[in-house]
Amino acid sequence: MAASTQSLAKLEPVDLRLIEDWQRDFPLQNRPFSVIGKAVKLTEDAVIRRYAALRRAGVINRIGAVVAPNTLGASTLAAMAVPAERLDAVADLVSAEPGVSHNYRRDNEMNLWFVVTGADAQAVGAALARIEAGNGLAVNDLRLVEAYHLDLGFALDGAIGSGPRPALRPPDLAAIKPGDREFVASIEKGLPLASRPFMPIAAVAGTTEDAIIERLDALIHAAVISRFGVVVKHRALGYATNAMAVWDIADAETRRLGEAFAGEPGVTLCYSRRRTDAWRFNLYCMVHARQRQDALAVIKRLNGIATTIAGVAPRDHAVLFSTRCFKQTGAKLSRDRGSAA
Repeated sequence: MAASTQSLAKLEPVDLRLIEDWQRDFPLQNRPFSVIGKAVKLTEDAVIRRYAALRRAGVINRIGAVVAPNTLGASTLAAMAVPAERLDAVADLVSAEPGVSHNYRRDNEMNLWFVVTGADAQAVGAALARIEAGNGLAVNDLRLVEAYHLDLGFALDGAIGSGPRPALRPPDLAAIKPGDREFVASIEKGLPLASRPFMPIAAVAGTTEDAIIERLDALIHAAVISRFGVVVKHRALGYATNAMAVWDIADAETRRLGEAFAGEPGVTLCYSRRRTDAWRFNLYCMVHARQRQDALAVIKRLNGIATTIAGVAPRDHAVLFSTRCFKQTGAKLSRDRGSAA
């Protein structure tokens, strides 16, 4: 059962620290929960038990890697216009696809939005083809063009951010070595909640704990892994509003405007995507907030920037609020048995 805001409020202060302090910079050591325990004055076993309880309660999804798009695997954002009477059935079909990590209804004629992940572009394309064939509706494949800000860490105090943000570092694909995708895929559902969580990963990979830790550290420094730590379920933290703001921007202005948006407090994701005949928008910002008016205030500020920098008119903009979540999991990097690769 997903945790509510009320159940989050009942968490002990130490639980809040375990969530917030290790959304990034999780200790890459043989016994990471012991390191965390010393910081919060708990035993290693107590830390592990508390993380397990938070996962069971639906407050956290996992502890693990958030991988930069199209590095160790492939992904795309897709959308469909689904008749209201068919929405539940089509959403079930989409969610049943193993590579679908997120699946939402949004308040627009283009009303079903989902992320498809896979081991490579071929796997993602095959999943999209299966979804389209299974429901007879056109799937809009909105492939990533360029990312400007990617950060789904959440403050537990509800603050939507302040101060300057570091520029997004492009991933160094040259840092990826053979075997990296396979061992990161082995923890796509999260680190084992055990005293030495890297040991079983190393055993499967046929290497040592230290070697796994070294590779994780290298992938983080190369920005292939954008962060490693606690991955939360934002609704459980009270971020009940998820707005996707989109703009139709001249291609020549997209990067300049995207970089300006990316520095704004309250923006959790910002990127450009390719257009389709049915969807003309190419610049996207995700805004997560506790209340709808908070998200709209952020988007109003973004529209002011868009008008100033690129002369964007209101007709070139739309806001799609998420009204229902059908599925939310981590990205799938592993290859299904029997899949064509």
